[in-house]
Amino acid sequence: MTIQDTIKSIDFFDELDEGQIEQLTSISTVVSYPKKSILYYESDSNTQILFLVSGLLKIYKLDKFDNEIFLYHVYNNSMISELTRLDDESIYCFSNAEFTEDSSVLSIDYKKFKELFLNKNILTIKLMNTLLGKTHQLQCIVNRELVFDATAKVAFMLNQDLDMFNKLKRQEVSFMLHIQPETLSRVLKRLTRNGTIEINEGKINILNEEMLISTFRGVGV
Repeated sequence: MTIQDTIKSIDFFDELDEGQIEQLTSISTVVSYPKKSILYYESDSNTQILFLVSGLLKIYKLDKFDNEIFLYHVYNNSMISELTRLDDESIYCFSNAEFTEDSSVLSIDYKKFKELFLNKNILTIKLMNTLLGKTHQLQCIVNRELVFDATAKVAFMLNQDLDMFNKLKRQEVSFMLHIQPETLSRVLKRLTRNGTIEINEGKINILNEEMLISTFRGVGV
């Protein structure tokens, strides 16, 4: 796949014409990363704006005892970079990023991207909407870590990310949600008994979405 094809595959750039795509191509590269490689560490800075083309990226922080605190996943066709201001030349990293699958990343020179596009009000609305989405994601993380009890955490993940929940081992889900595996098992049994979900061959299906949402709605949301 050429860089032009890669750019066209990302929804963020779907309003660009062929000439603009050529301009963007001239300031872009595509880099492949193997599973378990690190994209960046907390407190790093770079001059590139990054998009995940394919694969899966885990965003996490470390506490003072070097215990990993999972924050969220970045999926393909998504912006990775977390911008806090548009008038800075560098992009600062506030967490760690590790690939959990073989992945590829579109890397764009941020300074030139601003000159060619953002300063001309091209893709500005797209960028603002993306950053607002990241802000909402942060609010969800705060709820998950500081407000939700175990049942609300599980219900929220089932509602927001059922595919990932079913893809991971139960122990991995427990680790992500910072609850004990036994607690996760009890919550799933409770949701099964009340008819909210069913479990077939280890995979969860949602039977009553409204009841599932009511489990966490109003708890800090």
